[in-house]
Amino acid sequence: MMSIKEPGESKPYGTDDASFQAAGGVEGIRKLVDAFYDAMEVLPEAKTIREMHPDDLTESRDKLARFLCGWLGGPKLYREKYGSIAIPRAHNHLDIGVDERDAWLLCMEKALEDQPFADDFKTYLLEQLFVPAERSRTR
Repeated sequence: MMSIKEPGESKPYGTDDASFQAAGGVEGIRKLVDAFYDAMEVLPEAKTIREMHPDDLTESRDKLARFLCGWLGGPKLYREKYGSIAIPRAHNHLDIGVDERDAWLLCMEKALEDQPFADDFKTYLLEQLFVPAERSRTR
C-alpha cells in the first residue's frame, strides 16, 4: 500500500492510487462529492443540470463518490454496488450539451475550492474531469 509522501517524492497523479490518495481516499472523495452537489443546489448556472437529477440526491452522491474512487485509482466501489459503467451510455437519456458540461465542471470547480487538496492536484483533477464531462455530452 502506498503511503502519502512529501511533495516531490510521491508518484505523479494518475499513477497507481496517487490521485486517490491525494483526494483523501474514500472520505475525502465523499466530502468533495457532497460539496459538488451542494454547489449544484445553489449555483444559478447549474439549474438545468440540477433538474436532470432526482429530488433526493442520496443515490446520485453515492454513485459519483463510488465512481470517482475507482476512476482516481482507488477501490472499484461503483462496480461493487452498481456494476460496470460506460459514461456515454449512462448519460444518453439526458440532454447534455456544452452549457450543461460546463455547468457540471463549474460545480466541481466550486467544490474543489473548499477541499484541503494540494493546489496542483485541484488543477490536475479539474483538467482530468473534463474528459468524462465531455464524454457525457449527448449533443
